[in-house]
Amino acid sequence: MIPYNPPLADMRFALEHVVDLEALSALPGCEGADPDTVAAVLEEAAKLARDVLAPINMSGDHEGSVVENGVVRTPKGFKEAYRTYVEGGWNSLPFEEEFGGQGLPVVVALAVAEMWNSANMAWALCPLLTVGAIEALLRHGTKDLQETYLPKLVSGEWTGTMNLTEPQAGSDVGALRTKAVKDGDHYLITGQKIFITYGEHDMAENLIHLVLARLPGTPPGTRGISLFLVPKFLVKEDGSLGDRNDVRCVSLEHKLGIHGSPTAVLAYGDNGGAVGYLIGEENKGMECMFTMMNNARLNVGLQGVAISERAYQQARDYAKTRIQGRTMTGGKSESPLPIVYHPDVKRMLLAIKSRTEAARALAYFTAGQIDRARHLPEEADRTKAQLLVDLLIPLVKAWSTDLGVENSSLAVQVYGGMGFIEETGVAQHFRDARILPIYEGTNGIQAMDLLGRKLMRDQGAAAGAFIALMRELDAPLAEQSGDDLAVLRRSLAAGLDAVEAATKLLVESFAADPARAAAGSVPYLNLFATVAGGWLLDKQALAAQAQLSQGSGDAGFNEAKLMTARFFAEHYLTPAAAQLSAIGGGATVVAFDPGQF
Repeated sequence: MIPYNPPLADMRFALEHVVDLEALSALPGCEGADPDTVAAVLEEAAKLARDVLAPINMSGDHEGSVVENGVVRTPKGFKEAYRTYVEGGWNSLPFEEEFGGQGLPVVVALAVAEMWNSANMAWALCPLLTVGAIEALLRHGTKDLQETYLPKLVSGEWTGTMNLTEPQAGSDVGALRTKAVKDGDHYLITGQKIFITYGEHDMAENLIHLVLARLPGTPPGTRGISLFLVPKFLVKEDGSLGDRNDVRCVSLEHKLGIHGSPTAVLAYGDNGGAVGYLIGEENKGMECMFTMMNNARLNVGLQGVAISERAYQQARDYAKTRIQGRTMTGGKSESPLPIVYHPDVKRMLLAIKSRTEAARALAYFTAGQIDRARHLPEEADRTKAQLLVDLLIPLVKAWSTDLGVENSSLAVQVYGGMGFIEETGVAQHFRDARILPIYEGTNGIQAMDLLGRKLMRDQGAAAGAFIALMRELDAPLAEQSGDDLAVLRRSLAAGLDAVEAATKLLVESFAADPARAAAGSVPYLNLFATVAGGWLLDKQALAAQAQLSQGSGDAGFNEAKLMTARFFAEHYLTPAAAQLSAIGGGATVVAFDPGQF
């Protein structure tokens, strides 16, 4: 299997020219994120990803997690790798020093997490969920809950889970039946949850479940749901672990991919009720859970970037060594060459490379806006940044994860028949990627969130502000000579015109016919994300062009940035405007009779 090498140069370039790490590190609370420090953090994280996590990715897939008498054992090496991760302080990077965190920006932790997920996505799901649990407790937990649970969660010694789904309530969370009954200073939880990632495992001494449940007599639907913290082991006043709580793993799911990650069915209250503690207010559980879900959605989008990068490296390195046929430009006497010289193989590799870099840039840009929403001195600026984050989260989650599937599929295609053989390893990435557009809210739900919650909340004002921001790049592109940047400018302008027209169309049509608008929501999200990704690639192309003009940096690297941006513009950004027809054509979808399928 081809080894994983973290793309540090690409990551640093995005942090510098997309996030503007230098400006970010000047904000109050971000002083520790100067470019030199961040570069050192990335270098050390790369060692753990490359040398510890990546080597147990394929073996973990083959072995899988298993459950025996309620005890879950993760694959060989997972537990030891997690101990190394915790001892290195990696889980604590972005959190408050008050609870043992290191106080680095979210975007730095996101870049580090990209390497974990590229190296071993099944393993990396464990800390991903813990991060979300920490965010929910920081925002909504009482002081007592924070003091009891956050230090161990921040360090990673304890891990967190998210418990929403039930057998009869998938995406319709309001249909859940898990019950909570007040019992003194706590609640007793009874019910069953499914699809619980790392709901039981042997990598940490305690698991902290965040569970949605319904109190007696509450309103129907999501309005009557509350959020509870339910530990696997109860915690004594001195912080030590006490009795086992009334929660157990019934079984593990048998899945298409991410076999190393235990996906548990959990039973609560078989012996009277699991002790749980209210997070936030009664009947306000969805508000609290959305804090965790939004964090998870950003990180799942990042998983799409990560699996694309891993698949790209496999396909690229294989194409460089697989000797097959002659190129179309050579003479009859030309010797056979690696398939990387064939035009269609180059096209596929450029497709994976350009879309991976665009999706990475969008994820990093969004994380940088989270940091600005938390640390900018002026409240108005923080609010503006948060509105942009809210708009971008569904784009990152849906677009990047769809690309993860498409890019890993293309990587299999580059291998040809060998890609269909498990021993090469590339098929695992394709299998692992398929869950990404499904969990943490399917991508159709992300599109509806973009339309119904984000676009209609302010009648397209936040989207309009973002479009205006992206249009500011037109002048710098116009100032540069050369055919490459001229192509980028034309494509971006046409794409922005299409997004603006689509936004206006959906805002105007939603009130009169929401079903018709909803039918265009997925193509709208794809159009918006494609244009945003192209905008960020163009920003990087401008920076690369500047370095080439100055004779600074790596010339080959900078030239590749220019060509990658141009390929994306020609193959994805220019055709994106064609989505307008699908966005406005929702009447056909609505009119189709389900009985005709």
